[in-house]
Amino acid sequence: MSKKNDIGGMNAAVLVRRLLFFVLLFGLVFFYLVLTFQGLTSAKGMEHAQLGREIARGNDYTTKMIRPAAIWQANNNAEENESGTEVQLDSFIDTYNAPLQPFIYSVVLKAVGGDEFANFQMTEDKNTIYRLDRVIAAISVICFLVAIGVNYLLVSRIFDVRIAGVTATLMALSDLMWKFTHTGLPQMLMLLLFSCAMFFAYRALEATIEGKSAMGSIIVAAAFLALLVLTKWLAIWLVVGFAVYAAFTFRPRGASSIIIVAIVALSSGYFMIRNIEHAGNIGGAASLNLYAGILDSEDGLMRTSDPSDDTYQVLYNLKNLILNTTRGILTQAHYLYNNLGAIVAAPLFFLALIHPFKRPSIARFRWMILIIWLFATVGMALYGLSSKSTDPNQLHILFAPLMTAYGLAFLSILWSRLELPAGGALIRYGHFVAIIALSAGPLVLTIPRGFKSGLARGDAEFPVWPPYWPPLLSRTLHNATTEESIIVSDQPWAVAWYADRHSIWLPRKVSELEDFESLAEEQKLIISGILTSPSSFEKNPLFKPSPFGKDEEFASLMLDPISITLSKGRSAGMRIYDPGLSSVISRYGELTPLFPGRIHYYSRQPIVTGN
Repeated sequence: MSKKNDIGGMNAAVLVRRLLFFVLLFGLVFFYLVLTFQGLTSAKGMEHAQLGREIARGNDYTTKMIRPAAIWQANNNAEENESGTEVQLDSFIDTYNAPLQPFIYSVVLKAVGGDEFANFQMTEDKNTIYRLDRVIAAISVICFLVAIGVNYLLVSRIFDVRIAGVTATLMALSDLMWKFTHTGLPQMLMLLLFSCAMFFAYRALEATIEGKSAMGSIIVAAAFLALLVLTKWLAIWLVVGFAVYAAFTFRPRGASSIIIVAIVALSSGYFMIRNIEHAGNIGGAASLNLYAGILDSEDGLMRTSDPSDDTYQVLYNLKNLILNTTRGILTQAHYLYNNLGAIVAAPLFFLALIHPFKRPSIARFRWMILIIWLFATVGMALYGLSSKSTDPNQLHILFAPLMTAYGLAFLSILWSRLELPAGGALIRYGHFVAIIALSAGPLVLTIPRGFKSGLARGDAEFPVWPPYWPPLLSRTLHNATTEESIIVSDQPWAVAWYADRHSIWLPRKVSELEDFESLAEEQKLIISGILTSPSSFEKNPLFKPSPFGKDEEFASLMLDPISITLSKGRSAGMRIYDPGLSSVISRYGELTPLFPGRIHYYSRQPIVTGN
């Protein structure tokens, strides 16, 4: 390798380029984390954050965001298994989420005093963005920045520093990756762990080709993959893909695959045992997502307290399994470009598969990437992946840097074969300039608008609305309830995070709510009220119900809360009022419009909405 391509080589031009890159990078950090930040955008991101806070408080792995399906699962396990643990609503063990990211959140929240709610409670009207949201986002940003560095080292090892530098630049200019830092989801931590795993997987491949022992690198790669699984259970599909490739590549054949699977299984063993204890199976509540991918949306499934009513049996729905999986794969193909961060070079990876790279390690590593990606694609199809590019199950973004590097290498080969006139750097590297310009489009287009809105609002801040208005939850709802209160809501993740109160996801049936009331009463707790919000609606927060359809028993609770109030004494209120809700309204008859027309709280007693 020539000196100019040596990672350790340094000259004035290289120094200037790196300084400009870091200026760009930290400018984007300021833009996304300070100037345009509006709070966490993902429900599961908020759920992870409140889990982290409970861990920081020493409350074990308990959650304040409770799924009706998880209650059903835990109750069944307690009844069928003598060793099962009785359900406790005020200390509900979470069996849905992978633990690593909440544990990382807990360390940071403890360090900044976030375990004490009063330290960050939103008591002033002008503060509409929860300060801990920015702390959570900062953790993702740090993981993202480190992931850029790891990918620079990896791509430099595979190709050269030029392709590595362009790959790092394209990562920094990916609007989707920055959007993930706002969600609170673990994708940026996963990107870092996956990149580290691939770094050592590539070293193992190099060692195998050279006839050396690769076991050390394989073990380290497996350790990072184990951490990846502990970050998101769906990542087990990536492990399966790597194990399959290892079985046919690394010597002794088969042994490396057994070691990979054993490391991942041992690292997850404690949590599997815990899930068996509290939920009756190793997958916990997350195992129900397979049925959601086949027959129903995840939201619909998790809001029922008896999934068995709908016969969620894979064996009896093989046709649906095949059709939905096929549809899921085709949908992923349709949105693949966006899910790869809208980086123009990334899809070129698939063209690079047909190019005969001379170096064996480069040629064989691309097949490893492809096999792992194919298994990940099947996993996402089985468990469901929406068209939203920041979907919690979106794993394509993990492959974007490596696919981009191969795409850039393939494009460079084609570019070198063009009969271009002799010229300067612009002629030699014009393809890089074009790729960067095209890929940076989504981000560049947001910058002027972001600066304009950021400067125009001055000290004023605006949250992610609709559907979230944190001050109403952090101040009004928190102060109107007690530690013994449980709030039923269509956005329980927000209630748990912003209001620091236990919240059950609004069930689909009135009878299920009554069961929860009885369970709470037995445990000397109380369901204090029902909170409805724009989370019940999509696009139009008033008139287009989703996921709560008009045929659901609680539909009118969201559609026309004012008419329900009037129905107690005025015939005008009978427009939408569902008589089946009469018993609910009799218990939660005090309607408080926290945000008129948008957020309403039905409580047993009147509440004070002021400071």
